[in-house]
Amino acid sequence: MSLQDKVMAEMKTAMKSKDTVALTALRSVKSELLLAQSSAGGKDGMSEEDEIKLLQKLVKQRKDSAAIYTEQGRADLAEPEMAEAAILEKFLPEQLSEEEVAVIVDAVIAKTGAEGMKDMGKVMGMASKELAGKADGKTISTVVKSRLS
Repeated sequence: MSLQDKVMAEMKTAMKSKDTVALTALRSVKSELLLAQSSAGGKDGMSEEDEIKLLQKLVKQRKDSAAIYTEQGRADLAEPEMAEAAILEKFLPEQLSEEEVAVIVDAVIAKTGAEGMKDMGKVMGMASKELAGKADGKTISTVVKSRLS
């Protein structure tokens, strides 16, 4: 079942239960999927990797917005953003913990022979490919920095 099919099924459920927060989040995913497919120009759809990247981007946007609202003391606006992020995270694969990311980063450092911060780009590139969809870039970056410094 493709992401679009899963989103449509969840939208029907949200409509029946009158869950407006879930409906808003799911409609935004559907909209982004349609935009991405039409910009790609093909009927073959998106790869699963592209779908995961799209979902990660949408979750990150929601969390960033919620952080800004919280900073400004606007809990009334932050709560719906976090609720939408939680709904979208259901469609993402299980995220690795920081310790699990560290194990993979250590393997990449050993493989590349990185010795300091000057090799961070090389390590980040390989680690990001290996951890695509399993960890966010901020976590990977933090672990790489701590290991190379």
